[in-house]
Amino acid sequence: MSNTAKTERLSTWGATLLVAEREILSQVRAKAFIISTAITLALVIGGIILSSVLGGRTETTQIAVVGSVPAAVAESELIEVTEVASRDEAESLIRSEDVAAALVPDESAVGFALVALDEAPDGLVAALSVSPEVELLDASETPSGLRIIIGLAFGLVFMIAVLGSGATIMQNTVQEKQSRVVEILLAAVPARALLAGKILGNSVIGVGTAAAIAAAAALGLAITGQGELLDLLSAPLIWFVVFFIFGFVLVASVFAAGAALVSRQEDTGAVMTPAMMLVMIPYFGVVFFGDNPTIMTILSYVPFSAPVAMPVRLFFGEAQWWEPLISLALLVAATAVVVLIASKIYTNSLLRMGSRVSLRDALKAS
Repeated sequence: MSNTAKTERLSTWGATLLVAEREILSQVRAKAFIISTAITLALVIGGIILSSVLGGRTETTQIAVVGSVPAAVAESELIEVTEVASRDEAESLIRSEDVAAALVPDESAVGFALVALDEAPDGLVAALSVSPEVELLDASETPSGLRIIIGLAFGLVFMIAVLGSGATIMQNTVQEKQSRVVEILLAAVPARALLAGKILGNSVIGVGTAAAIAAAAALGLAITGQGELLDLLSAPLIWFVVFFIFGFVLVASVFAAGAALVSRQEDTGAVMTPAMMLVMIPYFGVVFFGDNPTIMTILSYVPFSAPVAMPVRLFFGEAQWWEPLISLALLVAATAVVVLIASKIYTNSLLRMGSRVSLRDALKAS
């Protein structure tokens, strides 16, 4: 009795774990995976450090001044003054490009004129200009640049992890069909356990990759002293991980079902492209319409875009406390439905060789 029960457990959950372990080990041992992951993490850290350095770097403007130095110029840390005795000396420095411009006395109301070679330095003109006090009646709390960066960050992490693992699922499934290894696998484990193991194994890889990227980003922010941004990201990152898990399973199921429809690598494009569109269209929607609250609200409830749109809205404080709960419930329900449909397609198509199996035939009862 105990042996029978053990065999039964192995044919379901045990078989799923075995397949998942095989998927995980086959990827983490591959040099291409290790190298690509290392490069991605290095680019994340390097990109944050580089943007911080470039963003914080300021260039001083060298100018010559004849006579007294205007107070606005003397107080500016971005302008370096060279005092000269005459206009001729100032023009000589400009022509030799030792200075970018010169201030010389004249009879105008301001008491001086700006002389430059071919273009007046913007920084100097801005320092000399008198700007009125600005009061905004409907000021935006979020800079548009930061909104784009956050949308890109969440979207890229999700897209890289999902498309990378999805392509691996598709490639491995088609290779197993093409080499007929799948017939040996199905003799040992049920088709549903094989599908579940592939999704589980690649989900572990995907979540691990996303966590590594998030850790690299946190390290980059800590190194560059951007602790405030890191604190703001903490809660949205937790929600992002939760949404990521179900969103990943949703898309991975689509890739696995699509792969089961074909028997040759040459035919994968026809089924891989629709799956990629399901990831990329919502991603570009978040990037291009990130400043449109109506569209972002809609995208945060669409299952394929919610893993990116909802964390972005949470980061900027634009979502009520109950919204992520409803969005997550819709995502979980959609994932369950898609997994059931994908399981039927996968089971009915895995042993069909030759030409591509139509979706209608794959959905028919075996």
